[in-house]
Amino acid sequence: MNARQIVLAARPKGMPTVETFRTEEITLPDLQNEEVLLKGLYYSVDPYMRGRMSAAKSYAAPYEVDQPIHGGIVAEVVQSTSPEFAKGDVVLGYLPWSTTIIAKAKDLKKIDTNLAPASYYLGILGMPGLTAFFGLMDIGKPKAGETVVVSGAAGAVGILVGQIAKIQGCRVVGIAGGPEKTNMLLNEFGFDAVVDYKATTDLSAAIAHATPNGVDIYFDNVGGEISDAVIQQLNFHARIPLCGQIALYNNTEVALGPRIQPFLLTRSVLMQGFIVGNYASRFKEGIVQLAEWVKTGKLKYTETIVEGFDQLPAALLGLFSGNNTGKMIVKA
Repeated sequence: MNARQIVLAARPKGMPTVETFRTEEITLPDLQNEEVLLKGLYYSVDPYMRGRMSAAKSYAAPYEVDQPIHGGIVAEVVQSTSPEFAKGDVVLGYLPWSTTIIAKAKDLKKIDTNLAPASYYLGILGMPGLTAFFGLMDIGKPKAGETVVVSGAAGAVGILVGQIAKIQGCRVVGIAGGPEKTNMLLNEFGFDAVVDYKATTDLSAAIAHATPNGVDIYFDNVGGEISDAVIQQLNFHARIPLCGQIALYNNTEVALGPRIQPFLLTRSVLMQGFIVGNYASRFKEGIVQLAEWVKTGKLKYTETIVEGFDQLPAALLGLFSGNNTGKMIVKA
C-alpha cells in the first residue's frame, strides 16, 4: 500500500518556510503481529514542533532530517493484527505525518467519539486541555478573587486557561492580537478584559490599566515583550506557570530583555517551567475533570480546522503569525 508522508527536509534557521518540509511517496510494508494499519483523520500542529526542528538539546529528541515529522494524530483503524483494535475503531497516537500509517498497538489509545468529537482529543481532551489544567491548577494554584493574566489567550491552551480560572472564581485578563480574537474572548469565553497587543503602542500601560489590582498568576504562553510588560505588574507571592515562549522560537540570536530576577526576588514570585508530560501519571484525573466541565457547559472550545493533508506545513507555520483561534488542526 502506498502513502504520502511529510519529512523534515532541512533544519531551519529562524522562521521555517515551506521549503523546510518535503512530501514523499512511500510504500508501506506488510502488517506484522500486534500492528495496526491506520488512516489519518486529524493531525495536530503545535508550537513545540518548532523546537524539535532544531538539533539543540531539549526535553524531547529533535526530529531527524529526511525523516517524518511526528505529532498527535487521530486515526481510523483500517486493519489490525491486535485483538485490542478492530476495523473502524478511532484511535489517538503520537504518529508520523503520513496519510496511512502502520503503528504498534501498544502505542495507540482507543477514543470515545460519543463523549466528544474526535478532534477534541487533540485539543480540549488532549495535550492542550491537560496543559491548561495542570499548569494552572498545580503551579498557578488559583484562589477566588485573584487576577489571572493569560498570554496567547486565543490559542489552544490560553482559551482553556482563562475559562478554568473563571471556574475558580478569578478575574481573567487575556492578551491576544486583533479585534476578532478580543471580541471572541470577551463575548464567547467570558474573559473579564482583553489587551489587544496589536492595537497598543504602550503595552505596559495597557496591561497596567487592565490589571488595577496587579497580577497574581501569569500563565505565560508567549514570552518576549509581552511577558516583560506583564511581569512589571506582579503582586507579592505571584505565580508564573511557564508554558511556552512562541515569541522567541524563531530567533536566530539570544534575545536581550529586562533582567526579571529582581522582580521575582523582591516580590517572592514563583516561576516554574513545565511540560504536560510531567503529569502523565495524572492524565486520567485531568481528562475526567475536563470532560465534566465540557458536559456541564462550564468549558467551551473552538478549533481552527484546515482541510487537506498537504496543508500541514502551512498550518504549522500559521501558528507563528497567529492564524489560529483555539486549537490548530489539519483534517485529512
